[in-house]
Amino acid sequence: MQLFYTPNPEFLSPEETNHAKNVLRLKEGACIKTFDGKGFFYDSEIVSFSKSDTKLTIISKNEQIKSGKFNLEIAICPTKNSDRIEWFVEKALEIGVNKISFIQTSRTERKNINLERIQKVAISAAKQSLKATLPEVADLLKFEKFIEKYFLNTIKYVAHLEDDNRKSFFEELQHIENQNILILIGPEGDFTSFEIELAKKHNFIPVSLGQNRLRTETAGIYAASIVSVF
Repeated sequence: MQLFYTPNPEFLSPEETNHAKNVLRLKEGACIKTFDGKGFFYDSEIVSFSKSDTKLTIISKNEQIKSGKFNLEIAICPTKNSDRIEWFVEKALEIGVNKISFIQTSRTERKNINLERIQKVAISAAKQSLKATLPEVADLLKFEKFIEKYFLNTIKYVAHLEDDNRKSFFEELQHIENQNILILIGPEGDFTSFEIELAKKHNFIPVSLGQNRLRTETAGIYAASIVSVF
């Protein structure tokens, strides 16, 4: 059955309406499955089409059970090549990241992101992987402003390569349960010494993601994969 995204489960958006009516050529009375991005699937029947939307009748509502014991936010620098960061968003959603934030450091090559495009990538990935929940995606924010934000009941980490006085991110997670986790992922070239020290002053714990030097988007996926195993 075709899966459609709709924040309002009683209607399809113009874009989804066009796909249902003109691409799939569905008719009134057809049954479809939708998701609201907040963790619920709906079995619905098409009542009527209009130029702007599709009216639906909800037949049943089912919650997708959350897996894992952590809520994970990844704050990551956008890469120069936008395809690579879109790949990260797609794979992070499949793994189960709860929030993706974009940060701009002194070494970040890209100074802006296409947030609308990234959100469309997330929706497409959710459909493909049958996820009922969409991660929150936050727009680009300067590093200094981001780390000054107040994160309620959150254990904060900064992954970097600068020194050996870092804990293993994997080992860190073995000693905590049912927490909100935030990890900072730097740009190609890593965070500067100043940025690392600033993060530490704001109670971010320095961690290692292993011995290999990873691309920015690979480091983000690696961190998400570590969290997903718990």
